[in-house]
Amino acid sequence: MRAKGKHRRPRTNPLARGLVAMGAGGAVFALPLTAVTHAEAAPAVQSAAAVAALSPTATLKAAPTTYTVVQGDTLAKIARAYNLKGGWKKLYEDNRAVIGNDPSKIRAGLKLTLGEKVAAQTSTTTTTQTSAKTYANNLDGWIRQSLDVMAAHGIPGTYAGIHRNIMRESSGNPKAVNNWDSNAAKGTPSKGLLQVIDPTFRAYHVPGTSWDIFDPVANITAACNYAAKRYGSIDNVYGPY
Repeated sequence: MRAKGKHRRPRTNPLARGLVAMGAGGAVFALPLTAVTHAEAAPAVQSAAAVAALSPTATLKAAPTTYTVVQGDTLAKIARAYNLKGGWKKLYEDNRAVIGNDPSKIRAGLKLTLGEKVAAQTSTTTTTQTSAKTYANNLDGWIRQSLDVMAAHGIPGTYAGIHRNIMRESSGNPKAVNNWDSNAAKGTPSKGLLQVIDPTFRAYHVPGTSWDIFDPVANITAACNYAAKRYGSIDNVYGPY
């Protein structure tokens, strides 16, 4: 249900509605958004995502012995980029002493050891490789990557359901913040693509994704996890949730 309040939705601007933490009642609204640039400039240091986007010929090279974490990296992204055997869990175990007890909290500048080579099959005449799956750094790519994470964790949802809710909540702006609704008044403004408040994001965070609420994939996946628990699926959400 929509909460009563003094503010009304401007007819010329899309509004978003934030998630309500478990047990909290009432509807929430979100800030009118200005023009959005979906993809930020790539960092100077080559990220795991950039490595994953290399051509098949380039990625035939063996993974380096060490990798320097850059902004926006997760262990899952790095493991996919280098097609590491054992995935992010093995990467974490190999670098636990450096990372600490929380595998989702890796910071830019950390030096990680990559113990496996990029998977390749070699014969006497040809060399072939199965390329790691890559995602575009835009709304389409974020949704598709989130769907893969959700599938791995048994979280229901479809592309159409996610996209519909994102466009209503944030118009596709991963940095959107609602600074005026009832949640904001309580000190927990709604944030990101699906306008999640911090307590809800922490409660429904999905392992293997970033703990940064503004990370598009982490925001989508946590929101869909919340929607699945409360409504059965993000596909069942057509308004304030």
